[in-house]
Amino acid sequence: MTSRTPADMSILCISSFFKGNRFLQTCKELGCRTYLLTVEKKLQEPWAREYLDDIWGLPDFENRDALARSVAWLFREHDFDRLAPLDDFDVERVAWLREYFRIPGMGETTARYFRDKLAMRSRARDRGIPIPRFAAMTNHARISRFLESVPPPWLIKPRSEASAIGIRKVGSAEEAWKVIDVLGDEQSRYLIEEMLPGSIYHVDSIVWEREVVFAEASRYWTPPFEIMHGGGVFATTTMDRADALTRSLLEHNRKVARELGFVRGVLHTEFLKKPDDDTFYFVETAARVGGANIAELVEAATGVNLWAEWAKIEIAQDELPYQPPVSERNYAALVVSLAKDERPDTSSFDDPEIWFRLDKKNHVGFVLKSTSRERVESLLEDYVRRIHEQHQMSLPPPASATD
Repeated sequence: MTSRTPADMSILCISSFFKGNRFLQTCKELGCRTYLLTVEKKLQEPWAREYLDDIWGLPDFENRDALARSVAWLFREHDFDRLAPLDDFDVERVAWLREYFRIPGMGETTARYFRDKLAMRSRARDRGIPIPRFAAMTNHARISRFLESVPPPWLIKPRSEASAIGIRKVGSAEEAWKVIDVLGDEQSRYLIEEMLPGSIYHVDSIVWEREVVFAEASRYWTPPFEIMHGGGVFATTTMDRADALTRSLLEHNRKVARELGFVRGVLHTEFLKKPDDDTFYFVETAARVGGANIAELVEAATGVNLWAEWAKIEIAQDELPYQPPVSERNYAALVVSLAKDERPDTSSFDDPEIWFRLDKKNHVGFVLKSTSRERVESLLEDYVRRIHEQHQMSLPPPASATD
């Protein structure tokens, strides 16, 4: 540890999407000189500018050399001590920038385990973590062996998209080869894996010096893949902390964080459990705060704001101390859906357990909070039904995050 304080530091936050205002606020409240680099089309979003010393925009972040030159130009006037991504799509590029400018924080090799689905699966398999069977989409003979030995259906997944974006379900070898043929020279950017039936769980955690110091386990009501590709209401609820299933899930989460070499930061990690199997299968992980208002779900249940904790850790790195948060023991549920109306009237949803009400065009959503898990589950079931009947709208799934 050094005698430095956050007031001695400057942090450049990099985000290709509008998110992370609480991160920016926390950096500034800790005393950091706080800057943001985003893409030009996001400059007009309601960023927390009162907490920013400056904000800049680039046409895009796709060209790494151009991005590095731009950051180098900013370095001439601002001596940045930290570089931090705010979105999943920025994790790898910021890791690369850290190594280029020799800035403390997660480097490119480790970042791949938390961004590249092939890298994280290969590492998990090598470290004995249960995962669905998979194959890299490089060698065609290897793909053929996979199709012959693993029963369908299969999922063809982009290695570096987020959430369920770009995932395709195929039910036969003929269908799989058609998709591979269409991908052409892009096929190495994908992998193919078996589609296991079962429930999907997520654990949102804080890691400090390789130890999970906070974790909250939740269960999706419907897998995100089905919501994105088939429509429906997105819902997730925190789990019973005293249940043996929850304890097992948290232990699996600790093993994933440890074996993938995560040092410090926040993680959003997903697991699958088949109906006839007590094993949790590792699906994927990301070194970021969970999207779709999962941060609000966790805060309602525990009182811990993951954006704020992430900011504290990014500033601290291995130079400053970090004190893990004390967690409350409430239960929470999250429900979100696309809505038919631009500004849906949700006044009929008026239960006192509403902790957060989503304010977003063509969306309806709530976070529910209670000391009673049964009350949260009962309300969530009612809200999912009413939203489906009164507000829900579905759109075709995006082919990529920019769609």
